[in-house]
Amino acid sequence: MMLASENSSSQPVFFILLGIPGLENYQFWIAFPFCAMYVVAIVGNIIVLHIVRTDHTLHEPMYLFLAMLAVTDLALSSSTQPKMLAILWFHAHEIEYHACLIQVFFIHAFSSVESGLLMAMALDRYVAICFPLHHSTVLTPAVVGKLGAAVMMRGLLWVSPFCFMVSRMPFCTNHVIPQSYCEHMAVLKLVCADTRVNRAYGLFVAFSVVGFDIIVISISYVMILRTVLKLPSEEARLKAFGTCASHICVILAFYIPALFTFLTHRFGHHVPRVVHVMFANLYLLVPPMLNPIIYGVRTKQIRDRVIQGCCGKIP
Repeated sequence: MMLASENSSSQPVFFILLGIPGLENYQFWIAFPFCAMYVVAIVGNIIVLHIVRTDHTLHEPMYLFLAMLAVTDLALSSSTQPKMLAILWFHAHEIEYHACLIQVFFIHAFSSVESGLLMAMALDRYVAICFPLHHSTVLTPAVVGKLGAAVMMRGLLWVSPFCFMVSRMPFCTNHVIPQSYCEHMAVLKLVCADTRVNRAYGLFVAFSVVGFDIIVISISYVMILRTVLKLPSEEARLKAFGTCASHICVILAFYIPALFTFLTHRFGHHVPRVVHVMFANLYLLVPPMLNPIIYGVRTKQIRDRVIQGCCGKIP
């Protein structure tokens, strides 16, 4: 396989994405479950968006945040999966240089947005359970919109320097990325220059975004737990825990593979590459697929609307 040539600014014309190194003979068949999960993610999140948009009784903070999460999941999964399927099925390994940087931006920006939305949803659960009488006055639609806009701006502003700094650096003659999409650390490993500033900024973004969000989520659920345990009846406690169960499942589905991918990129030198690449692919696909399923099963209002839709009652 030929490597990309360089132009006068030491920038490659394109990169080579290998797909799933070590499983080349099985990539064609591996693509089918990935395609099925992508279809489920697209259809599921579109259904959630349609239900929240058309049912005005669902224009409440939790469902508005859920609609924002669905949009984020659509963008996050679509930023990688079409290209990955083209690699696995049609051996379309080349990705143009600027397209690669755009993919880096979309992946990290919308991962940051998803993390921020999970934090905002934890705050919503905290206010709803700990201060139920003030929930509608504290988290008004205007406040929800401002929180969503702040989370989006944080993702865009924090991640933009990734692409700007990488675009100004020279690359080595090796332009092969041993995975199925362009990710900041994977691209950075191909740079022929001192990348300590880039790596330090990457750590700063990771800890200032994910670290901050996890701290807020943890504090919110500690306060929720304290409040729930003080409720007088077991039925009330179970109902309160039930309202948080979906969100906790979504949090675990997002952060566990995300943290594994982040840590193995920097410290997991002994982790088999095929394990790392598979986790990296699943990290961007499993949460967008699971989120609408989890909320569709666990949330009565959405579940009822889906059942009505299947019976032909949704206009």
